[in-house]
Amino acid sequence: MINTLLRGTTFIISSLLLTAAAVAQQRPNIIFILSDDHAYQSISAYGSKLAQTPNIDRIAREGAVFTHAMITNAICGPSRATLLTGKYSHVNGYKLNEKVFDGNQPTFPKLLQQNGYQTAWIGKWHLGSLPQGFDFFSILKGQGEYYNPNFITSHDTTVHPGYVTDLITQFSQNWLTRRDTSKPFFLVVGEKATHREWLPDIQDLGAYDSIDFPLPATFNDDYNDRLAARDQDMTIAKTMRLKEDLKVHADYEKSGTYNRFTPEQKKAFYEYYENKVSKDFDAQHLSGAALTKWKYERYLKDYLATARSLDRNIGRLLDYLDQTGLSRNTIVVYASDQGFYMGEHGWFDKRFMYEESLKTPFVMRYPDVIKPGTTVNQFTLNIDWAPTFLDAAGVKAPADMQGESFLPLLKKTAGSTPWRKDIYYHYYEFPEPHHVYPHFGIRTEQYKLIRFYGGDDSWELYDVNKDPLEVHNLYKQKAGSKIVTGLKARLRALIIQYKDNEALQLLDAAK
Repeated sequence: MINTLLRGTTFIISSLLLTAAAVAQQRPNIIFILSDDHAYQSISAYGSKLAQTPNIDRIAREGAVFTHAMITNAICGPSRATLLTGKYSHVNGYKLNEKVFDGNQPTFPKLLQQNGYQTAWIGKWHLGSLPQGFDFFSILKGQGEYYNPNFITSHDTTVHPGYVTDLITQFSQNWLTRRDTSKPFFLVVGEKATHREWLPDIQDLGAYDSIDFPLPATFNDDYNDRLAARDQDMTIAKTMRLKEDLKVHADYEKSGTYNRFTPEQKKAFYEYYENKVSKDFDAQHLSGAALTKWKYERYLKDYLATARSLDRNIGRLLDYLDQTGLSRNTIVVYASDQGFYMGEHGWFDKRFMYEESLKTPFVMRYPDVIKPGTTVNQFTLNIDWAPTFLDAAGVKAPADMQGESFLPLLKKTAGSTPWRKDIYYHYYEFPEPHHVYPHFGIRTEQYKLIRFYGGDDSWELYDVNKDPLEVHNLYKQKAGSKIVTGLKARLRALIIQYKDNEALQLLDAAK
């Protein structure tokens, strides 16, 4: 009798465990591919003519492309801190690069972990502290290196031979292969590409040399009525360096970057950049506008060649998901930590609240939930990423997360879901490295109002529908108008909603 009861009890427990495992597997896996400084203008899913990105495009084609995915603070580390916390920089405490992120605070990977998910972060982390809330991590040291980089795990720091984008993909596949298959997983694939100084994979050197890229319409912007835009230090003409950025007569013997190279890697770079690029530069004796145009061309050629490996490796990961059957129940997201300038306004880098850096690429595939070919035009923010992933996993987001899940936008017909009509932004890092004045502002469907401070106490106003290039500052014309009064009132309401006391004091002082 006792044995019969024990057998019955064992059977019930086993059945419950199997049922629990089955339920767990019904929850979607999530892979978030997060690149660095990848401009939406360079992605063909966003209509780019600069380059083709077939694998990023595949995610968009089989899922959704977000046309107004925006960032709350357009800089690398703070964007990652916002991803982890679902909170603005002033709330999560990470406003500037090269600080130490407080990993003891609540983050959504910890919640996923507590609710049965395996979690991993592989690649660029760049938050000064070690990851918490992850069952496994293998992260680049600091910004990381393109060639033969150091990877930090919970056990050691090891130099791995090879190209960083290939290594990150391989390590991600290795982890997926050896994970506990009874649990759903969340994986961040943190790419270094396309961060400065744009070192392409050897197989991609010269991939775009046959193309002459046209200058953007605003390349020779005169920054009229825009003091902050005039005072920055991120122009291709002045700030971009010939030796370090564009590899003209690079120092292959003393540079820490090239001292990491194997002899074969160094030889390939020398043959291309010294024997071809540098000789071409020397022969032309360039100056003035012609020199600036040459620098722009070289910048795009190296940047896009670096992005080429990124897209190729995304294809490798998608193929792996197909081959293992994981693609049937895995959300795949591709995004960048913010946008980037591809010569617009004469710039590279990011930081400003102007569209090129405010907007980030964001494409998402979610089988049986997102209809292939979907376009999402509503404003989404990177504070929304954490609550969206939690929502997909069936985990309730904490009340103090400042974002909202945008899954309802994907599950219902367009226009049926109430959603935000404006967004709030706040950037802090000044004066180094690029002398961009700190600023905060509001972006609505028609207007953008920006308040600069900390060196240039000024306002800028743009009608983004009539002036999408943002070269006509209307603030002096419209100051005191109903438009400006209404925007300032709404800006104040957003500042209070998101508990940005510093901005509130600056706004009230401006009166």
